[in-house]
Amino acid sequence: MEVKIGVQHAPREIVFESKLNPEEIEKAVSAALADSGANVLNLEDEHGKKILVPSDRIAYVEIGEQAGRKVGFGTL
Repeated sequence: MEVKIGVQHAPREIVFESKLNPEEIEKAVSAALADSGANVLNLEDEHGKKILVPSDRIAYVEIGEQAGRKVGFGTL
């Protein structure tokens, strides 16, 4: 599952592939934004790397389908 996280005052978004399903990602984001004690969004990519984002700096989170790899010049 492809996840894009926009971070306030950062020129680029964080983009990674996750093994979690959309509901699990949404639940983690909602918990980080709603809980005053949880000040960090904690997710993991498909290779096991941790992605930590301060919840007060999250601008948006986009959850999409896993993109297939495009090969060649003419593929759309």
